[in-house]
Parts: sequence; structure tokens; C-alpha cells
Amino acid sequence: MDWVRGRTIGRGSAATVSLATCCSSGQAFAVKSAEVSQSESLRNEARILSALDCPHVVGYRGCDVTPEEAPDGPLLFNLLLEYAPGGSLSDVIRKQHRLEEAEIARYARQIAMGLDCLHSRGIVHGDLKPTNVLIGLGDRAKIADFGCAKMVEEASARISGTPMYMAPEVARGEEQGCPADIWALGCTVIEMATERFPWAGVSDPVSAIHKIIHSDESPDIPSHLSPQAKDFLHNCLKRDSRERWTAGRLLDHPFLDHRRDAKQVEEFHLSPTSVMDQEIWELVEASRESTSPSPRRAAGNHSRDDRIEKLTMGGGQPIPNWWTESDNEGWIDAREEDSTEHDDIVVGVGGERLLEGVGICRESSGSQSVNIESIRLISW
Repeated sequence: MDWVRGRTIGRGSAATVSLATCCSSGQAFAVKSAEVSQSESLRNEARILSALDCPHVVGYRGCDVTPEEAPDGPLLFNLLLEYAPGGSLSDVIRKQHRLEEAEIARYARQIAMGLDCLHSRGIVHGDLKPTNVLIGLGDRAKIADFGCAKMVEEASARISGTPMYMAPEVARGEEQGCPADIWALGCTVIEMATERFPWAGVSDPVSAIHKIIHSDESPDIPSHLSPQAKDFLHNCLKRDSRERWTAGRLLDHPFLDHRRDAKQVEEFHLSPTSVMDQEIWELVEASRESTSPSPRRAAGNHSRDDRIEKLTMGGGQPIPNWWTESDNEGWIDAREEDSTEHDDIVVGVGGERLLEGVGICRESSGSQSVNIESIRLISW
């Protein structure tokens, strides 16, 4: 695949992440690059991701080797990955500080689904933490950065990861199996709830390792969480790895109520730029899949009508007012010389979709601007 490298969007100890564009399709994706001589971690990541197809694991797009742009530069190994426009879960935590419990549960469920997919294939992630969870379209959490990943049979051969999120058996150098990822999930939930590392009062890796190895403690569970959330964390953070719940069992825990996922359709964290955005339809369909079918859907008459109803009625709520005088970047005023109130005007064409708006004309700087008040489908 021919592609063009764009701006840098992240840097690690040995790799750089850039935004890239496919020359033939114009599709954006991410490229993780390192010098070939230092690309062992990236090659391991490519080997693992190429065998996966999971909605809660970052998507693999291929790999190649290219010369560095600088003259006489070294060869680069490039790992091509799905682009996650929402950044990392760590970014979300920094922006929102303490996340609401419903949002914590939704992200935790999605991460647990990703871990269940990995563990069922005998793969241990080995470095789960908020910076290694990306937020894709539809506010979907996706596990990323598989540089420390390994197969279960290699669990005792190579110990790696980030000290603050290490399970006791990993810190002691004994093994790093699937239960270690569950411990890290519990640590990640604590960070979402507190905006702090999971070990209170510990700020450096050496102190964290010492406390994990030489004490019988587990990270403090935040007191403000609900009993269900506390019980979930208790089952993630058992010091004996044999007593920790599996990812599959955690998915049945009341804290990870699947109905919480439906809320993402009502709360667009990544606002669509137009009613034609495919993400709108994908989110509506995702919501339907997580609930039992209604008689209307069973009749086979839902694809068009339900989508338009969801878009225009907001699930029975009034249509929100997206217009503000101080935030109009990217919006275009439709202007006509001779218009009257409630004229029908065409406001969008996309593929076979044709939308017509009902507008009200108002005076603005000597001309008339049309504010669209409602939208209806007149062709599909």
C-alpha cells in the first residue's frame, strides 16, 4: 500500500507514531515507526495484531520497511494501525479528572471485552494501563501497544510492563499470565476514578515495586465508588493470581451492566460533523445489537425510519440547539434574496441520500440567513 506520512502524534522510547494517509483511498491511519535495528518490539506487535480481529483491540493495517526521509537515513520498520481520533484513555482522564462511575463501567467493560478476546487466544498483553488504551470512533475503548505482549506459554520467560500496574507475581519475577492483565485492569479503573496512580503515596517505580513485593497490600479502592464497583475491584486485585476473576467472568459482574453501553448513542463524545457521518448509523446499529429486538425491527422495517427517528427526535428528547454565536466554525449560512418563513430548502446531498430542511429566514447584515429548524428525508 502506498501511503504518505503526516504529522507526528506520539513518541515512545524507541518508536514514533505519525498520522498517515493512503494514497489510493485517502483513508487516515496511524504509523508506528522505529529503526529496523531497534524494531524487535514493533515486529512482535505486528505478529500478534495480524492474528486478531476484535472491535476492542486496535486494528492492524499491515507493515513495511521504508528509508527515512533524511538523506542517508536508516531504514525504518513501519507498523500500520487503525487511527483512534479520541486519543488515549489517559488523555480522557486528564481532561475530565475523575470520570463518572457509569463512564468508568463502560470503558472497563470494553477493556474487559478486549482482554477476553486476547486471553481466549492465549495472548497476554503485559502492559495494560490508560496510556495503552485508545479511544476510537463512537467513544469505543481499544487496547493498544502490544510491544510487551506474549503467548501464555511464554508467561514465565520474559517479565515486562510498567511497575505501577504490575501484579505481585510479576513484580516478584515469577510469571506474567492472563491474571496479571486483570490486576492491571483493576489499577486502570482506580486511575479512572481518582486521576491518580493506583498506589496512594507512591510516586516512583522503585518504591512501587518494593511495596508490591514486600507487603500484603493491594491498591486502595476509592471510598466514593458504589458497592458494585468496589466488589468488581476486589475481584481484580486479589494478590493471589489464582483467585482473580477471569475477563469472561468479570463481564458478567453487575458493575459491567451491558445496558450502560447503550448510553454512548445518546452521548456523542465525538460530535459528528454532518448528518451524513457514518458513525451516526454505526452507533445506532451498535445500540440495537445490545438490546432485544422490538416488534418493529422484527418486521424488517427499521433501517431507514428508525435511523431518521433517532437522528431527529433524539430518542424522544427535543432536538438540541447546536448553534452558538461564539462557536460557529465550520458552519455555513444558507442565504437567499427572496425567502419567507418555513420555506423548504435542500440542505444536503450524500450518495443516494437527499435531505430537505424546513427553515426560517432572518435578517443578518443586510441579507437573509436561513436557520435550519428540522430535517426530513425526501430520497434514499
